[in-house]
Amino acid sequence: MFYFLFTLYLQKKESMESMKQRRTIRKYQPKDIPADLLNDLLETSFRASTVGNMQVYSVIVTRDADRKAKLAPAHFNQPMVQTAPVVLTFCIDLNRFSKWCRQRNAEPGYDNFEWFVTGAVDALLVAQTFCVAAEEAGLGICYLGTTTYNPQMIIETLHLPELVFPITTVTVGWPEELPEQTDRLPLEALVHNEVYRDYTPDDINRLYAHKESLPQNRQFVQENNKQTLAQVFTDIRYTKKANEAMSENLWETMKKQGF
Repeated sequence: MFYFLFTLYLQKKESMESMKQRRTIRKYQPKDIPADLLNDLLETSFRASTVGNMQVYSVIVTRDADRKAKLAPAHFNQPMVQTAPVVLTFCIDLNRFSKWCRQRNAEPGYDNFEWFVTGAVDALLVAQTFCVAAEEAGLGICYLGTTTYNPQMIIETLHLPELVFPITTVTVGWPEELPEQTDRLPLEALVHNEVYRDYTPDDINRLYAHKESLPQNRQFVQENNKQTLAQVFTDIRYTKKANEAMSENLWETMKKQGF
């Protein structure tokens, strides 16, 4: 029994170390993912936690080159949308559950913002579980944060009905690169014991010092003619004007989809 438990501990520790070494993969080999493997990974991901065991999500699997080409503009034509063998769009799905309710003489009340958020939590838990399983199987993944920038384009391309909404997209394939790991803030920056402890100016300086010192980040500042890395985010990458426009578009699209 001891040997079994010790072996299990080593396996778990190895898995943890593997997760600590993870990288986002944007370049893939021209090699398909077998349907059996993909289905197994998806089935595994569907064991993720879900509110009320309702599973208010769906996953659209895109392999067809023409369909990927139609999705690409919604993701600002990032190359991996078309070069990855598989693109997965994880969606909030209150359509299926609502239909089940009505067919069982029960009137659903899930066409509201609360259940949009609930569905988003469900779908994102599944997406992250899939990504961990895929990486353990030797695949590489890349989250596309652009999914909520142009949701209407994705809705039209994937023929999503009312109460179905794209919340994140993942490209997946066999890696053709081993990029450097991107930096992360230290544990101290992210963990609050018992209650939230707000940050002093000295805290901010200390916690962001490493990120600001990295050569690639210094280069970002220089290339964009900015004084600080923070200005690259606020003035170039994610501006207030763009954020407000995308927020308005997101809200309008949510309403058009029945939420």
